[in-house]
Order: sequence, then C-alpha cells, then structure tokens
Amino acid sequence: MKILKNLAVIFSLIIISAACKQNNTEDETKEFSVDFEKITLDNGLQVILHVDKSDPVVAVALTAHVGSAREKEGRTGFAHLFEHLLFLESENLGKGGLDKMSARIGGSGANGSTSRDRTNYFQTVPKDALEKMIWAEADKLGYFINTVTEPVLAKEKQVVKNEKRQRVDNQPYGHNSYVINKNLYPEGHPYSWEVIGSLEDLQNATLDDVKEFYRRWYVPNNVTLTIAGDIDVDQTKAWVKKYFDEIPKGEEISETEKQPVILKSSKRLFYEDNFARLPRLTMAWPGVPQYDKESYALSILTEYLSVGKKAPLNQVLIDQEKLTDRVNFYQNNSELAGQIMLSVTAFNQTDLNAVSTALSDGFKDFELNGISDNDLNRIKAGQETSFYNRLSSVLGKGFQLAQYEIFAGDPSFINQDVKNILAVTPEDVMNVYNKYIKDKNYVATSFVPKGQIDLVLDNSQLASVVEEKIVDGAEESFDPSINATYEKTPSSFDRSIEPSYGESPELNIPEVWKQNLDSGLSILGIENTEVPLVQFELQIEGGLLFENKHKVGVSNLLANLMTKGTKNKTPEELENAIQSLGARINAYATDTNITISGTTLSKHFDKTIALVNEILLEPRWDENEFELLKASTKSSIKRRKGNPNSIASNEFAKIIYGDNNILAYSNSGTEDSVESITLTDLQDYYNKYLSPQLAKMFVVGSISQDKVIEALKTMNSNWESKAVEIPELPLAKVPDASKVYFYDVPGAKQSVIRFGYPALKATDENYYATTVMNYRLGGGGFASQLTQQLREGKGYTYGIRSGFSGSNYTGEFAISSGVRTNVTFESATLVKEILENYGKNYSEEDLEVTKGYTIKSTARAFETLGAKLNMLSNIGNYGLKDDYAKQRETIVKNMSVNDVKLLIDNYIKPNKMIYLIVGDAETQLDKLENLGFGKPILLNK
Repeated sequence: MKILKNLAVIFSLIIISAACKQNNTEDETKEFSVDFEKITLDNGLQVILHVDKSDPVVAVALTAHVGSAREKEGRTGFAHLFEHLLFLESENLGKGGLDKMSARIGGSGANGSTSRDRTNYFQTVPKDALEKMIWAEADKLGYFINTVTEPVLAKEKQVVKNEKRQRVDNQPYGHNSYVINKNLYPEGHPYSWEVIGSLEDLQNATLDDVKEFYRRWYVPNNVTLTIAGDIDVDQTKAWVKKYFDEIPKGEEISETEKQPVILKSSKRLFYEDNFARLPRLTMAWPGVPQYDKESYALSILTEYLSVGKKAPLNQVLIDQEKLTDRVNFYQNNSELAGQIMLSVTAFNQTDLNAVSTALSDGFKDFELNGISDNDLNRIKAGQETSFYNRLSSVLGKGFQLAQYEIFAGDPSFINQDVKNILAVTPEDVMNVYNKYIKDKNYVATSFVPKGQIDLVLDNSQLASVVEEKIVDGAEESFDPSINATYEKTPSSFDRSIEPSYGESPELNIPEVWKQNLDSGLSILGIENTEVPLVQFELQIEGGLLFENKHKVGVSNLLANLMTKGTKNKTPEELENAIQSLGARINAYATDTNITISGTTLSKHFDKTIALVNEILLEPRWDENEFELLKASTKSSIKRRKGNPNSIASNEFAKIIYGDNNILAYSNSGTEDSVESITLTDLQDYYNKYLSPQLAKMFVVGSISQDKVIEALKTMNSNWESKAVEIPELPLAKVPDASKVYFYDVPGAKQSVIRFGYPALKATDENYYATTVMNYRLGGGGFASQLTQQLREGKGYTYGIRSGFSGSNYTGEFAISSGVRTNVTFESATLVKEILENYGKNYSEEDLEVTKGYTIKSTARAFETLGAKLNMLSNIGNYGLKDDYAKQRETIVKNMSVNDVKLLIDNYIKPNKMIYLIVGDAETQLDKLENLGFGKPILLNK
C-alpha cells in the first residue's frame, strides 16, 4: 500500500466578493476546507478518506470507472445491469447481499446509479457498521461473479426491463433522449445508445457476455473507494487493506480519448407520443466534455438565457409570445464529449415552428446585448450556496471527492473547479455562444400528441423508435429459489465471517430552541455550524383546506404569485435581489398549508428574511404575472393528464375522499377551475386566511436564536394577527368491501397500481407503531415482502412499496407500483395474498429485522440540515417532544410479535380496500374480475 498524499483542500471562495461589489460593500473572502487522505493499494484501488465527526455516521461509496460508454453495440445496458446485479449476492454475504445486510445494520439503504462513464454504489451507515461495509464492498468487488447464474441473470433482466418501461416507455416524451442521442452522435460512438440499453440487447445478453464485462472493468485498478464520516483513519486504512488488498489487479486500463462530435448538417425529427398531451421541441448541439475550460462559460450562458424574468429566451417565449411557461437550457457533459440541450414544452396546440422562431428572436437579443457584469456576478453568487449544499452530508462530500478523482485526476481539483467558475468573463460567455450555438448545426425533435403531426417543425422526418408490444406470456420464466452452486474463491482468511459491530454510537438529538412571538408566530430552531448555511420554512396552515370545490386552485396560484414581485420590486428586481445574495426563496401550496422556504448563507440571513417579509407582507398583485401563472398551471395540468402516475394519484384521492371532501381534489385544480379564478379570489384568500396565528417558522443552520428573532422583528410587528378557523373535513370512510377501479390508458406498457384506504392521522397514538409494523410488508425496500415477492421472486416490477401517510387532518394507507402490463392481474393477486397472509406469517425474525433497522437507523436521523428541518416540522406540527426519536426507540424496543399482529389485524384490510389500476383496458380490464371483488369499475370511457 503506497501513501500518495495527505491533503487539505482549501477553498478561497470569492463568489460572494463579486456579489458584494454589486451591493457596493467591501469584498469578502470565505475559506472552507475539506481534509482528505488519498492512498493507493498495490492492486491499483484508489482510496479517499475524509473525517467528519459531526454525526455518528459514515458514508461508503464504491465507484467503478465504467458506464454505458464502455459497452459494445448490440450488448448495451450491461453497466446498468451490473448496478443491479452487485446488490443481489456475493460469495460471503450470501443471497440478498448488501440489501439484506443494510436492513440489519440500520443503513440508508444500499443504492447505486449508472451514467455514461461511471457506476457507483453507496450507502450511509451508523459508524459501528463501518467494518461490515468495507467487508461487504470488498466481497462485491472481488468475490461476486461466481454467484451470477442463469436464473439470477434471467430474473434481473426482467427487473431492468421493468425499470425501462417505467422510466422511458410509459412516460410522456420518454423516447426523446433516445432519438436525440442516436442522431447527435455518429454510429458507433459510445454515447449514441442509452445508459439503460435496449430491451432486445438486455434479453440477448448471455452469462458469458456478463462475466466477460465484469472481469474487464470491475477490477481494483478501475475503482475508487471513498469513505467519509466519523472514522478513525488508521483503523479504516487497516480494514481497507485487510479486505481489499488481495483482490487481484485487472488488465491495464488506458485512459479513454475524448471523442467530440461534429454535425455535418442539422437534423429535424418528429414523433407522435402516446403519452404526451402537449407538443415539445428539443434542440441539441455538440458541446464540450466535463470540466473542459469552456464548460464554465457555457453553464453561465445557458442559465442566463433561460432562468428568470431577465432571461432573453424567457422574455420572448413566455412574456411576449406566451408560447410556454418554461424554457429548459442546460449542458449534459460527460467524460468524452458533451451536448447542449434546449427544451420547450409548448402550450396546447402550439405550432412548434412558432417556438423555433421565438427562440431565434431571443438569441438575437443576446447577440445584441450580451451579458452584463452585474448579471454575471448574480449568477456566480448562487454557486457558493450550491457548493456548500453539495457538501452538507458525508455522502455528498464523498461523491464530490470521488468525482474529481476519476474525471479530473485528483480530488484537489475541487479547488480549481471553483476558480474556473469565478474566472468567467462576459467575453467568455459571448465567445462560447458564437462557437457552439450561433449558426451551428443541431438536432431538433418535435414530440407531439397522437394526431397532432401538423404541429411539428417544418421539414422534419419521422424518428425511428421501437415500441414494445403487449403480449401475454412474452417474458421468460425463472425460478428464484435456485441457489447458485460454485467453488468459492480462495482467500488468506475466512471471509464468510461477518465482522462484528464497533462501539454503538450515541443518538445525537439536536438541541431545539422555541419562541412564540406577540403576533402568534411560533418559531422553532436548531443551531448547527457545520457549514455556513441556513435553511428555513415558514408554514402557514390552510392550503387547500380553505378552498371551494367549485373553484379549486386558489391557494396554489397565490403561493406561486407571491414570489412574482413585491409592492416595491418588479418580478425581475425581486429575482435579482434574491440571487445577488446567493439565496433561494420558494413559495408553494400543499393540501394543508402555504409554505415559503429558502436557503441562504448565514451571513445573509437577515437580508434574505427581509425579502421574505416583502414577499409575505407586501404582495404586488401583478395582473400580467397572474395571467402567465394561470396559463402555466393549465399547461401543467394538461401535461399530467398523460402521466399514468399522476392519473393514479388523482383518481385514488377522488375515490378515497369523495366529492364532498376538498382533499379529493388536486390543489392545482382543473383547467376549467383555474380559468375561472380571478385575482380578487387570491386577494380574498390572502386577506381572510393568512395569519401569524396559523404560522410556524422553522430555522436550521449556522445562526443563533437571537439573530433569528432579530431578523423576524418586522414580520412580527407588521403581519396582521387574526383568528382563523380551519374548516372541519367530512370523515373519509373505510370501504365496506373492496372494489376494483380501472382507468384506461390505451397502449400502456405498465399498469400503475394504487391499492389502499383512509387510515390514521399523523397525530393518532398508533400512527408511528403502524409505520414500524409496515416495515416488513412494504416500507423496508428490499427487506419487505412486497419487494421480495413481486420484484425479486417474480420480476413483475422495478419497485413496489406500501406505507402510511398522514397529517393533522387525514391519513392514508397505500400500496404503489408500476407492474409489467401483461402480469397486471397476477400482480394484483399476489399483493392481495401477501396482505392476507402478513399477520398469519409475521414472525420473531421479522420483528428482529424491523427492530435492528429501526433502532440503528436513528444514528443518521438528523445528519443533514433538511433532516433537522423535518425534525422541527414534526415537533411543531404534531406536538411531538423534542426527544421523540428516543421515545420512538423505546416503543420499538418494547414491541412484541403479538403487538405487531394486533396492528396488522386493525390496519391491514385487504377485503376493505380500493384497488385502482391505471393501464391498458383492452388487454387487462376483464381479467381483474377474477380478483373476487366484482366487475371492475371503468373510470373513463
């Protein structure tokens, strides 16, 4: 083992200096350091260690420098397939692999992701499980491939194919990326195919293909191991050496050369999308690889052109021509090449040629005026906040260090990365526009709803897309019970012995401070100085609860309008004021509240709250912005009509709550209800219902209680206090008998299921206990029966879960999944059987696994600012004690099998549930009568 270096990376972040110049204040410099140590084992494994003792947790990430770019044509999807396979089994972890161990040790859940250039596996665990994780990751890397057999491969093919159906085939515009990449990159270029691969290639993959791919790329000299958190560095290095050192080095892997793209001519393609409800134009230009020196100016260019009121493209497409509600412009940079992506989902029946003309007009405006120093500094100011956010968890720190190691050659590039952002000039931004966008060839796709081909861009050719046909019995069968037989790989010690736990970590419950102001505003806070950030939420109770069912959507429009300017600031001026602080402020409505949330640097908290005061207390009531918001909201509602998951959520709520309960309605409203709403409706809602007596402010971060109270003085003094009564909701009743409901989406490649019924409120004394009871049913990921039987046992789905959700006003139990269309009835039947048998079969082992996970996972319960904010919300909204986490530990420790069975009897009701399916009625509807709950009710005809 060779120690290469021990570095302390020091960041001199002077972005705020630029922002302060804009505000005519003195320059400021903020230093921030991330200490790490990098070592290299003799077999080539790169190891990066970072110590962070702020919480008793450790993040472990194993990143292989292999993605879809290292696949062969005709054998695509292998890298992503391996992301799945490596969780299943290895020689010494046994069947269930890392997922099964994760449930025992209280981990965040073993997870992974695949890109064009890398595959990573990651998890955050209590610090006492660190040696177990190192042992397990080593077993995956060096002692895995023998466990992959024909049945294992056959099953996981089904899972990956279900993932593709869910994420691509059954989604609006799901095939757009495939069409873009196939035409932007030349044949044979490693970015010309999709990361997830094709269904045909996955089906044709042989066991020999899979093993060859693994042995070439999953070797220590192509892998980086990152360990970040509450660690002892010397002990950690000893464990890494013990478990990884004897894994043999693979063949030498040479650095891949960049493969930039040159388009000889522009290409225009179109496709009639079965799920799209609105036309979408996408344009793609060849760009630059990741961390290329010109990528920084391109990033600022795309943001300037498309984000905010001042953005030239927005001014033309949104404000002037009213063609859309949003322009998306961004880079998609990878290791070998990059692409610049511009996407506009237009309003209903909009000709995409009009969109193209408007884009040209927006570009001409930029060509004439360029970007000012003030706008450049405004965009840069947000980078410091984003940077700190990425480092707010140990896993975030680990990811960043590994990213720089693999793609920039050294973790310390993090320092140069920031300098490169700061170095961009207005001239750089104009130069990259001229070099990569202006008059350059591009690929343009027009994805339009069925029957609306007249909306596509002129001179477009039909895109080639392979659509899967729905055929009963088309998938291969497999037997998941077959155990792999193989000769174990020799080792210098017995790797089958799982390491013992280290010293158990103490649960660190953050100290909470509370204060009630004269106005009735309630404040809860946690001071945390790990990073110089503050996150906050101002929750005002009410939301949808105050609305009239004949005019739904008022609170949603009001919340969105609140950030569109103030009495003394135009929408553009308000945006600039927020961005110049490097802050973010959002306002949104839910079923039960209106929330103003934000993130800011701690030194700018007072200035950020001053802007919140303006947003809340000095609304602008801008008629033009209101009309734009109405158009945007109607467009969003229209888009969701083509999304099976959105359809399922909306229909499920209607069935559960019924016409007389406002919660049966989406808080966005309908196209008709939004059209009927006036600005006076919003003003009436604001004047009647927004009161500090219904408000709670939650603040977490590097700021003291005194400074928070001082910043809120204006809000306390100027916000009119008034008593407001929350309307009483009709009781949502549990069905007397189960019924099956079906919503027809012709040609759906998956059936989306929502099974459930009205259940406990979050304030019910049994609410938490029911969530514990649900862990082995469907709340525990791979530790749950639903996942084990429908995904691992049958290959019916990519994922399935069950859970209780609730508020002060209502609660639900729901099972949700997307299942392969041709096994819709089989899936519903299996879910019903699992529910019926859950109580009968619940065992001491089930309880032991549940207790192990639930108790141990509390060590990482409050690691991030977001987690701490959620803690305050639970305390403030549901009346929980500050140490409710410890109280819940006691509940779990004292639970018996009989306690759980009693909860199952009371709250799992397979014969008194709503069974909702959103899918292809022609092929699936009639079969569902065999569930035994009568003839399915078709919700749309």
